[in-house]
Amino acid sequence: MIKGSCCCGAIQFELSEQPGMMGTCHCSRCRKVGASHLVFVKAESFKLSRGLDKISTFKAEPPYKYDRCFCSVCGTSLGEVLSKGDSFPVAANCLDGDIDIENQFHEFVSEKPSWLKIGDKAKQFEEHPFK
Repeated sequence: MIKGSCCCGAIQFELSEQPGMMGTCHCSRCRKVGASHLVFVKAESFKLSRGLDKISTFKAEPPYKYDRCFCSVCGTSLGEVLSKGDSFPVAANCLDGDIDIENQFHEFVSEKPSWLKIGDKAKQFEEHPFK
């Protein structure tokens, strides 16, 4: 069981299995909310155990695909924990423990600031790789 939470603990969740993939988003939106590293989880493995009433949502507009969820108490970016999809991204910074997974891709590198240097060999995409 992998546990996760926001900074203040008002929102808590569990994953019954390892995320299937990790990616880094360099879009201006993810950078500004402080959640560039995302793990992709199966909906069936995700269980929100506390704080549904504390989740606020920022709606996506094209070219962005996912609405972003936040803790309304502390502001922690959660990823898309309210998604109705079969799988969805969760902000890796919300995981309370370590996971055995490496970054597999960088998306929206066209929006990456010049001061940020990518230091791994993961695939790079100018925009969203899963259109």
